[in-house]
Amino acid sequence: MNTAVKLTRTVDAIQIPSGDTIALPEGLEVIITQSLGGTYTVATESGLARISSTDADALGIDESQQNQRQGTADSGEAAPSSNVPTGITPLEQEVWDQLKNVYDPEIPVNIVDLGLVYDCQIAELEDKKRAEVKMTLTAPGCGMGPTIAADAQARIMTVDGIDDARVDLVWDPAWNQDMISEEGKMRLGMI
Repeated sequence: MNTAVKLTRTVDAIQIPSGDTIALPEGLEVIITQSLGGTYTVATESGLARISSTDADALGIDESQQNQRQGTADSGEAAPSSNVPTGITPLEQEVWDQLKNVYDPEIPVNIVDLGLVYDCQIAELEDKKRAEVKMTLTAPGCGMGPTIAADAQARIMTVDGIDDARVDLVWDPAWNQDMISEEGKMRLGMI
């Protein structure tokens, strides 16, 4: 992507990798490096930051036109992944499909294909269904963990039939590049 734009207004962003909220001032020139999963990663003189799609207008982007260009990228109709278990229920499949719409802001591969999602179960609690997800990060010290987990939880909550979602960050086993799916490795040019 790597499109240079000047911000049309001051916008709140999340600094990468610290996860701190920062304000990017109107007129600041940024380079859009990634537009996936409903967020924009931008490069500034101070490093990378993530801007929500709700603030796309600050980048001069009409979000409704952007969604039309992205097609099914955020629609839940995600491509198959070798990291999704077989023999799961249709509801579990819908949850996995939504997780494939969550991205690490520095890597153009979804968290499922990156191998960051270790487990996804549907628990029934008093006639309510809760998705319980265990995931990790590529690096334990990454401040973006809570943000990525919150993105995953929000995506899961869009699934009909899910009443609650819990996303836990875990560190065992430690993530490594062997956990990336074949699809993810292809996207990253590793094979």
